[in-house]
Formats: sequence, C-alpha cells, structure tokens
Amino acid sequence: METTEILSRLIGFDTVSARPNRALMDYVQGLLDGAGIVSQLIPDATGGKANLWATVGPTDRGGVMLSGHTDVVPVEGQAWTRPPFELTEAEGRLYGRGTADMKGFVACAIAATLKAAKRDLRVPLHLALSYDEEIGCMGVRSLVTLLEGAPVRPAFCIVGEPTGMQVATGHKGKVALRATCIGREGHSALAPLALNALHLAADFIGIIRRVQARVATEGPFDGDYDVPYTTIHAGKMQGGVQVNIVPNHATVDFEIRSLAGDDPLALIAELQVGAEAILAPLRATFPEAEIRIERLWDYPGLGTPSDAAVVRFVQSLTGANGTIKVAFGTEGGLFDARLSVPTVICGPGSMAQGHKPDEFVTREQLARCDAMLEALLDRLQTGLPG
Repeated sequence: METTEILSRLIGFDTVSARPNRALMDYVQGLLDGAGIVSQLIPDATGGKANLWATVGPTDRGGVMLSGHTDVVPVEGQAWTRPPFELTEAEGRLYGRGTADMKGFVACAIAATLKAAKRDLRVPLHLALSYDEEIGCMGVRSLVTLLEGAPVRPAFCIVGEPTGMQVATGHKGKVALRATCIGREGHSALAPLALNALHLAADFIGIIRRVQARVATEGPFDGDYDVPYTTIHAGKMQGGVQVNIVPNHATVDFEIRSLAGDDPLALIAELQVGAEAILAPLRATFPEAEIRIERLWDYPGLGTPSDAAVVRFVQSLTGANGTIKVAFGTEGGLFDARLSVPTVICGPGSMAQGHKPDEFVTREQLARCDAMLEALLDRLQTGLPG
C-alpha cells in the first residue's frame, strides 16, 4: 500500500490520548497479517489501548527499530478550517490531526514494513507503535519492559518525530511536579488572621522564577537548543472555593525540562529549600503550614553523541551531514536509558505544525521519508548494520 493511502486511514481514527487507539492498532495489525508479518499487541489494563511490536527478518540479531506514537492532541477549542480527522490535500500539503505529529512517519514506517516482507532481509526491521506519548511517554513503557526481557534488542532506533528529515541527536528530559500548599482557612473579613494557601502558592512560583533566573545565568548551557539551558515552568495553579473564604489548600503544577548534563533532583532540592524559607516565619502561628513537592511523572532526555554509529548510519540513509537537537521530548530517551539502544530522531514534517489547527505534512517530506526507509531496507538486505 502507498504511504498516503495508509496515512488517510490513520488520520480517520480519532486517537486523542483520552480515547482508545485499539481500532487503529487492529487496522495496522490487519495490514501486517495480510503481508504474513507476525505482530504482537501489548494492551493496557482496559484493553482499549495497545502498543504494537512487529519484526520482519531474522530474530537472532539486533536490527533497526522504527518507533512512532499513534495518539494525538485534542482539537477542541482550535479554529480548524478543515476536518481534523479526515485527510485532505491542497497545494502539496496533507492536512489532518497528527499528519506531522506523527502519523505521517507512522504511515511511512508501516509502508516500509509491508515492503520489507517482500525482501530477504539479513538483518531485521522492527516496528514499534505506542499510545499515550502525548501525556508523558506513558504508554510505551510496557513495550520497553517487554524488550528489556528480550534475548536480543535492536541495534539502532529511529524515532520518527518531525525533524524536517534532519538527524536529531538529543532532547531535554522532563519531570512534571506538583507543589501542594497547605494554609489555614478563615472568613475573608478576617483574612490577616488566616493563612492563604493561594498566597503560599504565589510565593512558591516566585521561588520557581528565581531558580529559573539563576539557571539562565549560570547554566549549564547547550547551544544546540533554541533555549540553551534547563527550564522551570509553572503551568497551572488551583485553589479556593469562593471569594469570601480564605483558602486552606492550593496546588501548583510545574515542570523541569533539563539538559542531559543537568540534575533535576538538585533543582527540586533547591526549590524545597526555597519553600522552607517561605514557611519558616509562619510556623509559630500556623504549625500546619506546608509546601509539599511531589513528582507526577517523568521521562529521560536523549543525548546521543554526534559521532555515534547510529548517527553516521542514519545520515548515510538521508544524505545529511550535520545534526540538530529538538526542543520537544520523545520516547527515544526511554529506549536509550532503559534499553541502551542507540537512538536518533528523524522524521517528516515540522513540529511548528504540530498541536495547531490545520496541521499538515507535505508530500515532499513524506517522499523523503519513504526514500530514507527504502535505503534502509537496501542496507538491511545486504546485512548492515550488524
């Protein structure tokens, strides 16, 4: 099947992360079955979502893994001028939710896997499709656990997030956190006699901003990123019942996106010291006062050396010379950290189109990705990489 035909079907599945992806995975598994390719679904506890793993070629050696996620972000509240879950085309652009991030690559990878079944590969090709990437790379972890127990792991991995078909070697890691602020409730007419938890939360956000300012000044730095230092960002604050009640509870959800050489645990400890400095003068009057920091979820960064064998190999497939690093996170950090599989990011389209209304990928980008994967099949047929 042609890549665009597969992509049209993939876009037709509404796989926003809050919804099941099983219908899409059943479609993909049906395509693979029709080509004689054995695949495995790894479902979640509900059975409504699943990862997919398939291998073409010998199973006693590493091979190359093509990795992509099948979930997409919501379209509600966005001013789409085209149907988001129907593939449409205009002037060489293919529109639909997920065309860039990242069903375009997934379609290319499926098409390549179907072609691989018609070849006599000496080195295997692996297809790894996941769910719930958009909410913290959560779904792929069961697939990673499966591969941890495999007798042979892939030699290389290509994560097909959109890079304009440039070879990306790194991205920052991320940890999502919550600060729970405990004060003392009271009538707003007597507000100075209570301890406003929202005020504690606001003071804590001040600590976040001060630590961020220090990191921006002192580093460490990596000039390959648009923002060359670790970032700390408060994204959500909640608390209070109504205006005439001093709230006793508030939360701040925030994140740290860290460079590969930075330590998020040290930054969390610094934030906790700042929180204690807020609380210390209050405890004599309000012994229940608290600012408690907890980790919600995280994923590791990716820092593949620019001279690594996987980089040279994928560059040989694309004709590229240089490398880039990307601002967004991927599942590649988990493959590298937990499986020790050398990984790069290379896929069609631009993340500048991702998460936006009228998301698109160009036919030219899909053609370049198809050409890269055709070159990959040629290499796997001759026995490289080992």
